[in-house]
Amino acid sequence: MWIYEKKLQYPIKIKKCDPKAASLIISQLGGPDGELNASMRYLNQRYSMPYREIVGTLTDVGTEELAHLEMVATILHQLTRSLNETEIENSPFAQYFIDHTTGIYPAAAAGFPDTMSAIAVKGDVITDLNEDLAADAAILQEQPLSKNRRNPL
Repeated sequence: MWIYEKKLQYPIKIKKCDPKAASLIISQLGGPDGELNASMRYLNQRYSMPYREIVGTLTDVGTEELAHLEMVATILHQLTRSLNETEIENSPFAQYFIDHTTGIYPAAAAGFPDTMSAIAVKGDVITDLNEDLAADAAILQEQPLSKNRRNPL
């Protein structure tokens, strides 16, 4: 059981619309390594976890991911809430807008909807925890390269 506080974990106050940024951020909502998949990954893996302490941690992390989901959805809403037709047509957000207008829909930046096929819940402690680590590592690798970090590819 959770207690929901009707406020964001971190306040979001974006004043300027930016459909290009929204078209990239949408993956953080419903992409394969997005917050929706992360929350479902942790919250579902807890049921087959034999260690009570880890069950609690998976529940806490899954709940935290739901808070992130809410913040990302708020960011998307604020980036797109008052777009005009020209801004939409001249941006990568146009493809998303065709099907969802400015509604918040979990999809990847490439356009495919979230299907949960990117998460693994195997019921094996080591497999599930490694999958969690791999998913978090994927998010870190998606960060832009700094001048001090070399591209491993």
